[in-house]
Amino acid sequence: MSDHGAETALRAGRSFAARVDWNLLRTFVEIVRAGGIGAAARKLNRQQPTISVALKRLEDTVGTQLLMRSAQGVELTVAGRALLLICEDMFEAARMVPHQVAQAMKQVQGLVRIQMISSIVSPEFDEAIATFRRRHPAIQIELRVSPWREVLESIERGEVEIGVGCDSGVRAGLNYEPLFVEVQQIYCDRNHPLYGRRVARLNDLRDQGFVLTGNDELDTITRLRQRYGLGTVVNGLAEDVHEAKRLISLGVGIGFLPVLAAEDLVARDRLWPLLPRDAEPSYDIYLLSRQVPTRDTPTQLFLDEILRRLRARPQGSGG
Repeated sequence: MSDHGAETALRAGRSFAARVDWNLLRTFVEIVRAGGIGAAARKLNRQQPTISVALKRLEDTVGTQLLMRSAQGVELTVAGRALLLICEDMFEAARMVPHQVAQAMKQVQGLVRIQMISSIVSPEFDEAIATFRRRHPAIQIELRVSPWREVLESIERGEVEIGVGCDSGVRAGLNYEPLFVEVQQIYCDRNHPLYGRRVARLNDLRDQGFVLTGNDELDTITRLRQRYGLGTVVNGLAEDVHEAKRLISLGVGIGFLPVLAAEDLVARDRLWPLLPRDAEPSYDIYLLSRQVPTRDTPTQLFLDEILRRLRARPQGSGG
């Protein structure tokens, strides 16, 4: 673009910003989210003709058609899709105003409560906590450890805003941001007859005594056990990964553990992985948050801190 063209575009942008009615942009977003003019009118408790007039005024201001009516409701034009992305960015920026102002004035105090499954090993998570603490020394950080189902239920009930865990499905009210891929193994202690061997067929472990993790066991592991009849002989039970690791290393039974949680005892020859690498079960661990329009400033600032780190990772580095 020439200097003259750039200057013309700049003037046009300033002119648009000066004359646009920002409420029209909000109405436009509500029409898209509701799926139609009538649905948006009902949601906003306004008359349908009023919503139609507002859309027409916005299209006149922009200078092009933004929506096309269809049998399914409304369909965005190319210009409409572009404007919707801009509006979403604008509303997100507006939502962050009180949090950023409080941060700039060094007035942020309070508590960030995070509920998580045990034995999380994530450099991004740890670095986010360390950086957040340096930036906001007046904010307390509380970590609650519980089985994965309790993590999800606590977030859904609004008892906490942020969680770390897994999910066998997708819950409508939650955001899922991939944190890392966790891998599990079956371990035995160094005095076990299978120590030093690899088990190619899981059926061969059917009669072994297992240490189970009860409610903390993930669906991926439960299905795998049930498929091959593992864990029918229960020698030990621990609702926490660290205590399960203790029981396995003390010879109570063999059992599943996250690879990263067990690597210290493997390095000291106190645990032995029985499965070949290509047979290790894996699953996603997520940073979980509620889909709410507003949350308290400390929680929002921590969520921003860790999301920046996760989204800045090179593609494919989440494992």
